[in-house]
Amino acid sequence: MSTALQTLLDEAERRRDNALAALMQAEEAARGLHAQAAQLRAYRGDYHERGPTHCGRSTPIELLHCHRDFMQRLDQALAQQQGQLQAGQARVVQLRAALLAHEIRVASVRKLIERRTQDGRLVAARLEQRRGDDAATQSLWRQGADALPAAT
Repeated sequence: MSTALQTLLDEAERRRDNALAALMQAEEAARGLHAQAAQLRAYRGDYHERGPTHCGRSTPIELLHCHRDFMQRLDQALAQQQGQLQAGQARVVQLRAALLAHEIRVASVRKLIERRTQDGRLVAARLEQRRGDDAATQSLWRQGADALPAAT
């Protein structure tokens, strides 16, 4: 195998490994965003359940406004978190496609190396066959020349 092909393979494998590492980081980040979103939804639900209207007694209007305003901020935070989660998931999809492209590149280079190796073996086998045929032909000529009567 030529050093140029080995260098090409090494570079393709390095890029593939980097793409795999980036994908794993992006998947971990997406899992973290998903967990954060679930925690935020749970907190919003708990806060809503503990709201001033659920205790069955009259509540000052200021407390109702404060509760409503905080619920709106929680809704905004949830929307922002959802946007981040969608962006994270889109990044994971993008990185998976990039990893697949790198895997295909590595496989292509390996296949090229395999073909070149097979071609080299085939050329060597043909050369060896030709040498054997030439040696056999020369041997037959020598035997034929030895069998002829010597000219005086």
